[in-house]
Amino acid sequence: MNDAQLLRYSRHILLDELGVEGQARLLNSHALVIGAGGLGSPVALYLGSAGVGHITVVDHDTVDETNLQRQIAHNLARVGQPKALSVQAAVAAINPDVQVTPRIERADADLLDALVPTADVVIDCCDNFATRHAVNRACVKHRKPLVSGAAIRLDGQLGVFDSRQPDAPCYACLFPEDSGVEETLCATMGVFAPLVGIVGTMQAAEALKLLSGMGSHMVGRLLMIDGRELSFNHIGVPRQANCPVCGSAH
Repeated sequence: MNDAQLLRYSRHILLDELGVEGQARLLNSHALVIGAGGLGSPVALYLGSAGVGHITVVDHDTVDETNLQRQIAHNLARVGQPKALSVQAAVAAINPDVQVTPRIERADADLLDALVPTADVVIDCCDNFATRHAVNRACVKHRKPLVSGAAIRLDGQLGVFDSRQPDAPCYACLFPEDSGVEETLCATMGVFAPLVGIVGTMQAAEALKLLSGMGSHMVGRLLMIDGRELSFNHIGVPRQANCPVCGSAH
């Protein structure tokens, strides 16, 4: 770590839980962010400002004026641009030393199989169950920790799934693919702007703790956020032995 980095990250280095070694791990780490919208914006900005050395951002969409109510990495000047490129520019404006690799394509199984093995942590910031399950399958297959978040209307949730731990559940243990959960989209249901910031910031915090070696205490728990009352509740999430995704992985 050079003198400029010691100064830039000095407030991290002062933390006993992180210190020089933890910051060095961040500088040498690779985070894969799926989605560059309401959740992906604060995730990428905080990972970049914290000094995560390499961030890959996957998003096939472009910036729209309706995104600007909550997707803080984008601005009016970048309306019409791919979101992944917009996030790259936003992170570079804060910390040009961070390498941001934009992937302007859908996060399908083939792309995830190529990208997930290269990452130290995967942060799921997408907005649909099909992609969430595809990301989960890839993380279980390649034994990579997954930080998952979601927000709709005034409700949010956060979970960390780490298949490296023998008793840890995966996303499908909590939300089976055949559960018939109804898809809800913010384009039709709405979403409270600060809520995606709250969830995304928490996702970034858990990812940074995993990358720095501090570890996450969220594995096996689901955090539910009620934005109306600003209340936070945890529920335990056990691993399902018959889970079709992770059951045979342990």
